[in-house]
Amino acid sequence: MRSKRDISFKKILSLFRHQNGSPFFNAKGLAIGVFSGCFPFFGFQTLIGVFFAKLAKGNIVLAAIGTWISNPFTYIPLYYFNYKVGSIFLNTSSNKIIEKSFVIDDLWKQGTIFSLKLLIGSSFVGFLLALICGSIVFLIYKIKITR
Repeated sequence: MRSKRDISFKKILSLFRHQNGSPFFNAKGLAIGVFSGCFPFFGFQTLIGVFFAKLAKGNIVLAAIGTWISNPFTYIPLYYFNYKVGSIFLNTSSNKIIEKSFVIDDLWKQGTIFSLKLLIGSSFVGFLLALICGSIVFLIYKIKITR
């Protein structure tokens, strides 16, 4: 007897496998989706990924699937990692998010710094993951065509 999990996984895999288009077209769509999925714009990642895939003339379905890199199971580790990477790029400590003195100006400054670290880290990690995933998908579809 099949469980719902098996059926949905098979449907998603089938959807991934039966995409038409060149390997570059498909890889571009997935890479854009993965890049969009690395940003903390909850609920808008799929819309952003599909929008940019349409602009870049990539596979829209694979862009939507690629945004699933961030899901309720990966939100915390992914965004924590993105924050740490952003802290490295800004050469600041990632352990001190908000200081003890809660002056309104300092609080706004800390929020800006936190957001900047997260967005810079998300950009770098998103670009790297998009490059890796896009390359893998390109090779998968290239092998599929040669068979």
